[in-house]
Amino acid sequence: MILMLAGEFRMIVKILKFLPFPIILALIPLFLPEGRTGAYYQTLLILTVSYATAALGLTVLLGYSGQISLAQAAFFGIGAYVFSVLAVTYNVPYWLSLLAALAVTSAFGFILGAISLRLASHYLALVTIGFQIITQVVLNNWRGFSGGADGISNIPRPTLLGLGISTDLGFYWFSLIVFCGAAYIVYRLRQSRLGWALLALREDEIAAASNGISVFWTKVLAFAVSAALGGLGGVLYASGSLYISPDVFNFYQSVSFFAMALVGGRESIVGTSLGAALITFLPEVLRFLHAYTIAIYGFLIVVVVLFLPDGLYGLLLRGTAALSRKFLTVARPQPARPAPLPTTSAPTARPCATTEPLLEIKSLSKHFGGIKAVQNLDLTICKGDVAVLIGPNGSGKTTVLNVLSGIYNTTSGSIMYRGQEIGNTPPNRVNRLGICRTFQNIRLFPELTALENVAVGYYSKGTVGLIGTLLSRPLGYREEAAARVKAREVLQFLGFDRLDIKAKNLPYGQQRIVEIARAIVSSPELLLLDEPAAGMNHEETAALSQILYRIHALGLTMLLIEHDMSFVASVATRAYVMDFGQKISEGSVAHVLQDPAVVKAYLGDDIAYA
Repeated sequence: MILMLAGEFRMIVKILKFLPFPIILALIPLFLPEGRTGAYYQTLLILTVSYATAALGLTVLLGYSGQISLAQAAFFGIGAYVFSVLAVTYNVPYWLSLLAALAVTSAFGFILGAISLRLASHYLALVTIGFQIITQVVLNNWRGFSGGADGISNIPRPTLLGLGISTDLGFYWFSLIVFCGAAYIVYRLRQSRLGWALLALREDEIAAASNGISVFWTKVLAFAVSAALGGLGGVLYASGSLYISPDVFNFYQSVSFFAMALVGGRESIVGTSLGAALITFLPEVLRFLHAYTIAIYGFLIVVVVLFLPDGLYGLLLRGTAALSRKFLTVARPQPARPAPLPTTSAPTARPCATTEPLLEIKSLSKHFGGIKAVQNLDLTICKGDVAVLIGPNGSGKTTVLNVLSGIYNTTSGSIMYRGQEIGNTPPNRVNRLGICRTFQNIRLFPELTALENVAVGYYSKGTVGLIGTLLSRPLGYREEAAARVKAREVLQFLGFDRLDIKAKNLPYGQQRIVEIARAIVSSPELLLLDEPAAGMNHEETAALSQILYRIHALGLTMLLIEHDMSFVASVATRAYVMDFGQKISEGSVAHVLQDPAVVKAYLGDDIAYA
């Protein structure tokens, strides 16, 4: 309860910081000149709010999840037309028409997200461009639905509390309220368990999936929410303009939305709003260059990508911080020193294993075309084991871990975990079964803090979905607070205290500790470690061995790949040796290191039989 109230208070404080922005926006029309000029600029303000609402969809899709879309104008148009057809042609009440528009655009977003599941970067952009073009063609030619080039007129405005909102000023304030509600949803999503999943997807899909996040459903969620916000913007546009025609919802408009998000700051709600205002009013300032407006948009995007990765909002924040440092007499905090690896006392007794099988691998093979990376491998990992898989480079060790964790499908063979076949199970489901892993090349989420990285590892323990996150705040807060508390506890258990430092700014050894913490935060039963001591010096390796003892004391069984034999000898209860994709030896570490077949694999025939 205390955690929930604390989370509620923190969110209120954060929201209040941005309160001046909507207040200023609400007061702007009061200072406009009267007559046609004032009415014209009031229309531009309504247009800006509708565009900003639609561009918020790209904040979710592009900023949070890292998915490129050039089809936001398609969702903008679908929302506008579904609403207008229902409200004008069939006289459906305003609010039901709006809900129907959101439902239809969300469905199209779901479909587009599902289609583009395996696509990324420019391929994804091409698919969204295709969807945009198809939508535009349909709206132009399906006269029975869209009215063709003639469009739809006499679009109604809403009635609120029995009062009709018919004036431009009243509708502008109504649109602003709707935009603030949409902005709150986007902000709430960013702070939630689902928001962490979206950010993890943006940073590294493989690492996200290995931490229990469904790449499919997360990507579909991002597309559906983005489409719904695009459709909401379309409804505001249709009601504000009182008339729509297909030529508004074209590829040029999609480029404009993309520019709004990128120029303003793709991950920032305020930045997206600034971008929408800039792109909407820019043609008025550059009216004499109207033919070159899209070229100017392109130039702005290039400048932002090269020099302002955080957009105008990031520039504004840096400028504000610089002014604060210059004019405010505030003591500057000293830069934090890199924290050393934990040296806390830990049990030094060797781990003991049971005879109860936890993981049984039988005749496992993985082929890549004609390359037999793993061939007829048999392994048994018992509860309590700290088993090590060793072998020369290229012997297939990492391939085994990739198969066990679901990143690769098996070619043949069986993988039994707690008596259940898990071969070819997706990585997120493998994680939920109780198998977590680290990677040979550290795969943290660079733009997330150490605490957020570890909290992502707790994702599989949550149950509250999108609706619960947005509508049932106590449930959402409870899960988020539990994830943060658990992440903090695990990091402290490992002796790590740099919680709010972005992962990309941590030294290598600290990144490895964070990755291990992320793997154990959900309390798995089997931990897969791919060369955890790689790149560490002797002191760091000794500290890591103590960490593994402490983890093992929690009841975890471990299978690790390692080349450092002194490290292996200090932690392993059992060793397996691979060469050319096959197991050539197994037993205690001392036994396998004296096996002639192992000596031959590592050192060659001349040494083995000298």
